[in-house]
Amino acid sequence: MSESKHKNYEILNLIGYGLAKFNNDFTREFGVETKTALYEYFVRAGIAETVGTIKNRQDLFDPFFENGRKGWWQKGDAYIHRKIFIDHLFGNLGAADFAAIVKMYLLGEGHLGTPDQKTIPPITKSKFKQLQETGEEAEIFFMENFRTIPQFQNASIEDARKFGDGYDFQVQLENEYVLAEVKGVRAKKGAFRLTENEHSKAREYKQAYGVVVVSNLEDTPKMTAIFNPLSKLTFTEAVIQTKQLSFHSQSLEW
Repeated sequence: MSESKHKNYEILNLIGYGLAKFNNDFTREFGVETKTALYEYFVRAGIAETVGTIKNRQDLFDPFFENGRKGWWQKGDAYIHRKIFIDHLFGNLGAADFAAIVKMYLLGEGHLGTPDQKTIPPITKSKFKQLQETGEEAEIFFMENFRTIPQFQNASIEDARKFGDGYDFQVQLENEYVLAEVKGVRAKKGAFRLTENEHSKAREYKQAYGVVVVSNLEDTPKMTAIFNPLSKLTFTEAVIQTKQLSFHSQSLEW
């Protein structure tokens, strides 16, 4: 795998998933009868330069479905995080609805002409935004694999993301707990930032606060846990000024 992200990374993953999971049921939704014809269709649409790129993406997902193909079985579970993430967003859809999602994406990105934005449900647009964000992908990987972190082998976790209180998860150990903040990095190298709230929690809880960096999300993710991060890493303060608008209704009798 190249360490640089393909410009159509997200849609290639969706196509590979659809081909591996639904086989020719997925293919026929695009008006063709064979997978080879569908590979060529996506090349003409500008998703990839070669048929091999599309087929390779199917090979990546084949081992995770009972479809009679081994695909890149030699890779083991190296890419299962991608399958789990797509499951999280679209796993409840059948072949027709999943193919419709792919078509909407192709339209939205201009690969199949100019879309009628009204035909694309808002929830679909929101889910596509999540495909391009490292945050939730990293968090889902952490939830599936947190016990591989030596300190968390026998732990349980409680999701605290909805509270927005400076940490993502409370990790319960035998006689103590740790607050875990998960950060995603696409490549093998990169920085992350702490919000003021996260920095405050790290300062308050010290060794009981850990940043878990899920790096190399483009290829094979790796988790690195850093406990008491303020004592081990150098952070540079940056002031970010944003303008936030709010809109108020008139006063009404309810």
